[in-house]
Amino acid sequence: MWRKISAVVIPTVIAVGILAYMLWRVWDDLVITIASAHPLYLAAAVIVCTAAWFLRGWRYRAILGGLTVRVGLIFSTACIFLSQTANLIVPARLGDLVRLFILKHERLATYSQGFSSIVVERVFDVVTVAVLGLLALPFVLDVPDWFLPLIAVPIIGGIAFALFLWFVGDRHSENRILAVIYRIFAEIRAVSLNLQAVLILGASSIAIWLVDIAVCTVVVLMFGEWIPFPVIVLAVVIGNLVKAVPITPGGVGTYEFALAVTFELAGMAPATATVIAVVDHLIKNGVTLFGGIASLYYFGDWSVSLMKRSFSEGISREELREP
Repeated sequence: MWRKISAVVIPTVIAVGILAYMLWRVWDDLVITIASAHPLYLAAAVIVCTAAWFLRGWRYRAILGGLTVRVGLIFSTACIFLSQTANLIVPARLGDLVRLFILKHERLATYSQGFSSIVVERVFDVVTVAVLGLLALPFVLDVPDWFLPLIAVPIIGGIAFALFLWFVGDRHSENRILAVIYRIFAEIRAVSLNLQAVLILGASSIAIWLVDIAVCTVVVLMFGEWIPFPVIVLAVVIGNLVKAVPITPGGVGTYEFALAVTFELAGMAPATATVIAVVDHLIKNGVTLFGGIASLYYFGDWSVSLMKRSFSEGISREELREP
C-alpha cells in the first residue's frame, strides 16, 4: 500500500517543488507580467490545442487501422484523451494502459494490439519532436552543448529500433511470454515499417507537433512578446523531450522548467519565460482534462471501473493471450 502511495506522492511533490521554485524566483515580476496578457489569445490557444488533439485522434485511428482494429475519429480521440488524463495523475505514463482495456472492451482487440499501437505512437512522437529540434538548431544562437545530445539520442534510438525490428523478422516461440513479445514486434513492424505508413504517420506527426508549437506561439503573443519561431520550436522540443522522461505525472514541472530555461537562454526575461511556460502547459493539460472528462461520458460508466482495475490489478499473463 505504502509503495503505491509513494509512487504517486513522490512524483507529485517533485512537480509541485519545481513549479514553486520557478514561481518563487520571479514572484515580484509575476503580477506585472500577467497584467500585460491579452485574453483573446487564450481562446485562440485553446482552439488550436483542441485541433491538435483531433489530429492525434486521426493518426491513432490510422495506427489502429494498420492493426486491423477499425474505429472512428471520435473513438480514437477519446481513447487518447482518457489515457492522457490518467497520465496527469499516475506516474511513469502508466495511464497509457487504459487504452488497452478500452480497445479490449469496445473492439475486442488483443492487449498486444493495444500495446503495439501505443509504442508506434510514442516512437513517432519522440522522433518527430527530435527531428524538428534538429532542424531548428542552426537558426538559434548560443545553444547549450547539452541540447544536441538530447535531440540526437531519440533520433538514433528510433533508427536503431527500426533496424532491430527489420532484422528480427517474423519469429515464433512455444514460450508464452516470448510469443507475446514476438507478436508485438510483428505488429509494430506491420503498422510502421512500410512506405505508406511512414508517409502517413510521419506527415501527421509533423502536423501534430507544428500545431502544438503553434499553441506555444499564441501564448507568447498573448504576453506581448516577440521571439523567433525557431526558438519557440526548440523550446517546445526540449520541453517535450525532457517531459518524455516520466519523472512527474504529465511532465508537470519538468516541462515548464525546460521551456522557461530555453526562453531565458534566448534573452527573454525570467518572469515572462516562467509565466509563458506555465500557461502553455496549463492550457494543454486543461484541454486534456476537459477531453478526458468528456471521454468518460462517451464510453460510459464502465470506463471508470475499468481504469481503476487496470491500475489495481495490472495485466495478467492469461489476459495477454490471444482471445
